[in-house]
Amino acid sequence: MLDVFRGTSFRHVASQGISLGLIITSALIIWKALMCFTGSESPVVVVLSGSMEPGFKRGDILFLKMGDSPISTGEIVVFHVDGRDIPIVHRVIKVHHRQESNDVDILTKGDNNWGDDRALYATGQLWLHQHHIMGRAVGYLPYLGMVTIVMTSYPYIKFLLIGVLALLVITAKD
Repeated sequence: MLDVFRGTSFRHVASQGISLGLIITSALIIWKALMCFTGSESPVVVVLSGSMEPGFKRGDILFLKMGDSPISTGEIVVFHVDGRDIPIVHRVIKVHHRQESNDVDILTKGDNNWGDDRALYATGQLWLHQHHIMGRAVGYLPYLGMVTIVMTSYPYIKFLLIGVLALLVITAKD
């Protein structure tokens, strides 16, 4: 195995490293372009729980977009809660327009959940506000996000995959 590494030239390894860097840079540019196009800080999310079944299942990938129109009852939104890192995908069940401040209060619920999401919100918070909303679901791909869930649940698989890919890159012959 060591003979494989000794036999590779520096130029070949550098070329492979630059190619890998270009792939990573391209992915970041595409992500930033999607952010600009959709107006969402996270244009793609993975459904992590079964709270939206049967509509969306665990592992589905959702595509998000922020719109200029006001959020309405029945829309599926992705929101973040103060103090939590992981966004939540749920349906808007109530919208309350406050006349005095021109703000909107939003209440959500998972389709597969018994009650509304007030128990998920930050302590003392009864409504979501516009700044909590990351985007509106505009499309999805079923089950493709399971790769992300597996790699998050079992980190050694991620490192094993990175090691195999690195080995393939180093040992690849032109």
